[in-house]
Amino acid sequence: MLSTPDYKFWFVTGSQFLYGDEQLKSVEKDAKDIVDKLNKSGNLPYPIEFKLTATTADNITKLMKDANHDDSVAGVITWMHTFSPAKMWIRGTQLLQKPLLHLATQYLNHIPYETIDMDYMNLNQSAHGDREYGYINARLRMNNKIVYGWWGDEETQKEIADWQDVAVAYNESFKLKVVLFGDKMRNVAVTDGDKIEAQIQLGWTADYYAVGDLVEEMNKVSDADINKKYDELAKTYTMNPGDNDKAFFEDHVKYQIREYFGLKRFMDAHGYTAFSDNFEDLYGMKELPGLATQLLMAEGYGFAGEGDWKTAALDRLMKIISHNKRTAFMEDYTLDLRKGHEAILGSHMLEVDPTLATDKPKIEVHPLDIGDREDPARLVFAGGEGDAIDVTLADFGDEYRMVMYEVDGHKAADMPKLPVAKQMWTPKAGLKKGATQWIQNGGGHHTVFSFGVTAQQMEDFAKMVSLHLVNIK
Repeated sequence: MLSTPDYKFWFVTGSQFLYGDEQLKSVEKDAKDIVDKLNKSGNLPYPIEFKLTATTADNITKLMKDANHDDSVAGVITWMHTFSPAKMWIRGTQLLQKPLLHLATQYLNHIPYETIDMDYMNLNQSAHGDREYGYINARLRMNNKIVYGWWGDEETQKEIADWQDVAVAYNESFKLKVVLFGDKMRNVAVTDGDKIEAQIQLGWTADYYAVGDLVEEMNKVSDADINKKYDELAKTYTMNPGDNDKAFFEDHVKYQIREYFGLKRFMDAHGYTAFSDNFEDLYGMKELPGLATQLLMAEGYGFAGEGDWKTAALDRLMKIISHNKRTAFMEDYTLDLRKGHEAILGSHMLEVDPTLATDKPKIEVHPLDIGDREDPARLVFAGGEGDAIDVTLADFGDEYRMVMYEVDGHKAADMPKLPVAKQMWTPKAGLKKGATQWIQNGGGHHTVFSFGVTAQQMEDFAKMVSLHLVNIK
């Protein structure tokens, strides 16, 4: 399973010397207590570390520089306990290259009406300090996140947690490498894209390798490794030979395992966490990777078919945000247009991610009408139900544009003659409105479908990288 580094977040409290040493000690004590209790809440995916009570431009600037150069720091969280004059934040904020969250909160969740005095007012004026600090971030055109509410509420903690996942994905985005075995599918438009612009704006590196480089790695895989993996799969999934001869079935499953190890070892050796292949370029391979690709996606690798490196990278990015929960490469296939039953059936020949599965997937071998190769093994299953999103990314020449809508996921009905994994959904905007606006905005047919990532998280990411996002509602 692919893992994400052990990131942390720095916590900075804004104040000033005007209030005196005792008050500053109280500010720091409260801030440390908030950090300690947030970490102990069990609701945050990454730890927070208290770093500073900010009182001067110099200590703020130094902290932001240090955050930039510490690879373990994914972002900075700021809290204005008191009134913190915002001019001292300008230089440090300008230099910060990591995600920034402004936590607009206060230490207590109530006003102590019976005891409140001017000392309390001066010390607990977050409502005052938030507006001063917020002004300078707006003036600097910062793409920062604001979470408003009492820090001890689970709702507030959930917002912080969701942002942390996006901030980690932002940091990982600038390390993300996609390998293309062969080029994109011939004559297709939307899968193309400017790799240099994607690397500048999103951090993604996309590299081409010949299919022969993959085949060479596949040929190194030992029979012992293949047999061991076969036994593991037999314990995890249902082996369903169907009408196939047992030896034929086993041979084709094991060939997919050979492809699995070849792909995995090639990517791991070269630092790639996402990949794409193309059924038009399979020279030296007996089968289009199906089961092989599904197994890799289940381990967290990003994927998209037909050379669509952009969607492969997006898949990996959203897997980071979701911790690889119920997030998958997808393609719109066919429609149910009956009134009251409107839905999209999504699939992709072979390569649908088993993290979507709600039943125990079956390993089956069937012919494939494209690619002119032997029958590939694949996992067959139905996806799930619930709130989800569907997202795509396309290059428009003058910009990259992300198109998204929220959807209601449906479990597919029984389709005994369709031996592929499948997921059904209906846009919350309605099929007619949602699909029409998707087409009008140039949304592609390759997407990433996720029950584990929210629309707000994708909006937060798009803001971090100044990406044009169309959220269809």
